[in-house]
Amino acid sequence: MKFESIRRRVVEMSVLLADHGYFAATGGNLALRADDEHIVVTPSAVDYYQMGPEDICVLRLRNLSKVDGERKPSVESGMHAQLLRKRTDCCASIHTHQPAASALTLLGQPLPVQRANHQALLGPQVLIAGYAPSGTRWLSSKLTRVLRPDVNAYLLRTHGAICCGASPERALQAIAALEALATAYLRERIAARAALATPEQGALRKLIATLDAHPVQELIA
Repeated sequence: MKFESIRRRVVEMSVLLADHGYFAATGGNLALRADDEHIVVTPSAVDYYQMGPEDICVLRLRNLSKVDGERKPSVESGMHAQLLRKRTDCCASIHTHQPAASALTLLGQPLPVQRANHQALLGPQVLIAGYAPSGTRWLSSKLTRVLRPDVNAYLLRTHGAICCGASPERALQAIAALEALATAYLRERIAARAALATPEQGALRKLIATLDAHPVQELIA
């Protein structure tokens, strides 16, 4: 099996992301750089708990032609490939529909990153790519327009998020850091509303309590 060890790594990462709620059922996908010419990508429409290394697709980075793998590659393969072509310093790209970060995509605004530990993983800000349908070249193009060498986390308008890293571990850490940042931002906005005497004040306070009861955990591979 070509690139067997790295394909097994993709399976391990996918299960870890599913265990922590970043992947759900068949939602979410990732790609790792195998060498200068190839990437390995999660398959399309496969339950991550049922997935094996033989299901992971090996693609040529240049044109996305399939070299190995029993399944059809993720519809977001083009987006991952475009990121890894542009960011030659990165070897991992992870796309999720994680709850807090996905909610913030509705605002259509970049997020400033204040904490030093988050800046080390994400960059000085989290940028947002304009809306485009999932799995299209248009979406890849929208992401390409905002890619920067110092930014490792991007929101996809009304869709989800994508993070990259110099290693699989750094990309996983970026995913968790983004969710922690997004959760803190949402909590701050909700708390400001909850301080006002409005009919929804009680519901907002319950939402804050729910956020506080479920802190974001680090992703340790």
